[in-house]
Amino acid sequence: MTSQGLTIADAAERTGLTAHALRYYEREGLMLGVNRAGSGHRRYTDRDLDWVDLITKLRATGMPIREIRRYAELVRDGADNERERLDLLTAHREKVLRRLAEVTEHLAAIDRKIEYYAGLIDSCEVPDSALSESRRVAAADRR
Repeated sequence: MTSQGLTIADAAERTGLTAHALRYYEREGLMLGVNRAGSGHRRYTDRDLDWVDLITKLRATGMPIREIRRYAELVRDGADNERERLDLLTAHREKVLRRLAEVTEHLAAIDRKIEYYAGLIDSCEVPDSALSESRRVAAADRR
């Protein structure tokens, strides 16, 4: 990164987001405060990119924009609100863990169906040409 920071195009490339998304994050109050060059153009620092990475992960795990905004407000406000930050993140973590358990349960049901159908295929005289490549390899490994 240059000492002047990254342009929005460079920040977009580094984060995998679009310039539009970065502007949206700023408009919605999710950013901590991106510096501007004398020309008024945004200049992103490593700190900004780390923050974008965090809020992207929070969004990907289902945290609503209003909660991310609240978290950003708390961080911008500085010290003496760490308990509230911790509570907000802990509550979100609990939601993510519940969803993860639910998805794990669904995956187990899918795995059971896959095992069931694989057992049917293995017990029948199905020509190898009818099996997918991965099933042929798996069937050969079991023989």
